[in-house]
Amino acid sequence: MSAPVSLSEPAFPPLRINPELVRRILVGFISNEVRKVGFERVVLGLSGGVDSSLVATLAAEALGADNVLTVIMPYKTSDPKSKSDALQVVQQLGIQHLEIDISPQIDAYFAHFPDADQKRRGNKMARERMSILYDQSWVWRALVIGTSNKTELLLGYGTIYGDMASAINPVGDLYKTQVWQLADAVGVPTSIVQKAPSADLWAGQSDETELGFQYRMIDQLLYYLVERRYSVEELKQLGFEEAFIDDIIRRVRENQYKRRLPLIAKLTSRTIDRDFRYPRDWGH
Repeated sequence: MSAPVSLSEPAFPPLRINPELVRRILVGFISNEVRKVGFERVVLGLSGGVDSSLVATLAAEALGADNVLTVIMPYKTSDPKSKSDALQVVQQLGIQHLEIDISPQIDAYFAHFPDADQKRRGNKMARERMSILYDQSWVWRALVIGTSNKTELLLGYGTIYGDMASAINPVGDLYKTQVWQLADAVGVPTSIVQKAPSADLWAGQSDETELGFQYRMIDQLLYYLVERRYSVEELKQLGFEEAFIDDIIRRVRENQYKRRLPLIAKLTSRTIDRDFRYPRDWGH
């Protein structure tokens, strides 16, 4: 059995990456996946957080700064620092950007539902932002590039058809702690890498407060659970508390529906998403 996990260790060794190697792989991924389907450009929402800042940086390297459009979409309660951080990334990379305030359409909708809680409003904001990105993708002839990391995807910590939507996602196989490593290595501003993670969906919102645990602890558990396929008993022997294990497993299981295409009722011998499924685009 492995030695007990140090939950306070800042850089858990199995989650350490080779930043230069990962950078080359992801830059190649973006270049290949965008161009092979006839596109040259990408569009993404730039929140001022580390995930979108990293994706913008990788996309600019892969496609050229002129081929990356970022859209900054604040709501009236958004932290002004989020916008200023996003603009810092825009200036550093020399990429194109738009700013679209989503307050008018969000407020008009919830005028009909004044009792809506924060999470309902947050989901609506996330889907409104993605709707804008897909509209801009049509105007700009660009693919929407995703920014959800592996930790968020496994936990379902995102809005289906909102921030979880995209045509391609270069960071979906990087845990949050690995995103921080790569972002630091490729030159994302230190102030962005080091700030507390937040989707900024309402004033004072904090990812780790909502989740109830620090990302570093979650990633350590997910590494053993997903990558190493440890059982609950093996996880407990490593020093993880049973309540923590159960909560994370529940989140991963209950949010499986967010990680798959819509389920199609099977009637023929070649049903899309099961039998008619290709690792590369069909016909290539």
